[in-house]
Amino acid sequence: MRQAAGALRPPREGAGMRQIVLVVVGVAAAVAGLVWTLQGLGYLGGSFMTGATVWAVIGPLVALAGLVLITLGLRGRRRVR
Repeated sequence: MRQAAGALRPPREGAGMRQIVLVVVGVAAAVAGLVWTLQGLGYLGGSFMTGATVWAVIGPLVALAGLVLITLGLRGRRRVR
């Protein structure tokens, strides 16, 4: 028996855990990217990364990737009609 196109389907097993992992990894990446950016720009000291321009470039890229992961993780939870 086929379901109608708009019918509610039961959630897939592991989908909730996948969303949680995406959000947690995304937050960790966003925070790491922010720290790396601040170190690369010289605002946070005490590391070999302090003042190194490459970290001022890598940091925002990692932070952006983290925000994408957070968005993907949260987006799956908002499918209520």
